[in-house]
Amino acid sequence: MDAEIDTVVGQCIDLFGPSIEFLTSPYDPQKGFCVLRGIIPPGGAAPLHSHHDVEDFYVISGQVLALRPGAHGYEPIKCKVGDYIRIPSGTPHGWHNVSSEPFVTLIITTPKLGKFFLEAGRPLGQASQPPTSDDFARLANVSAKYGYWNATPEENAAAGIRL
Repeated sequence: MDAEIDTVVGQCIDLFGPSIEFLTSPYDPQKGFCVLRGIIPPGGAAPLHSHHDVEDFYVISGQVLALRPGAHGYEPIKCKVGDYIRIPSGTPHGWHNVSSEPFVTLIITTPKLGKFFLEAGRPLGQASQPPTSDDFARLANVSAKYGYWNATPEENAAAGIRL
């Protein structure tokens, strides 16, 4: 187990545009949380999704629009350096970097969500290659395994996220 913990810390995962770096391991039995550094490149997005895991975000650099359900569809909330954002369990949300610089955030979440990222993403070195249909099929299968919801391209487009 210690070897598995050690190999995950520092690992970077491409999530088809956004990326994350593991600052703690989701396999560490001493922790009930997982800490990640997330990056969304300029113009990039984390499509609309939801899961039963609480996520806490602290913005380190850049700006992003956080999308959450509102009275008339998804509402954008501008997030900037120093902001803290909590996403409650089961809340549909997404992120859209509309700035010219990378959006960097510290993410504190559950070990379960950390394990999901490891299974659903791909090593950052493969990010130079466009995602394949196999990559998207794996994401759909892993999401179903964990009980996570991902919006359709049409739902994302309606919220201003182009995939």
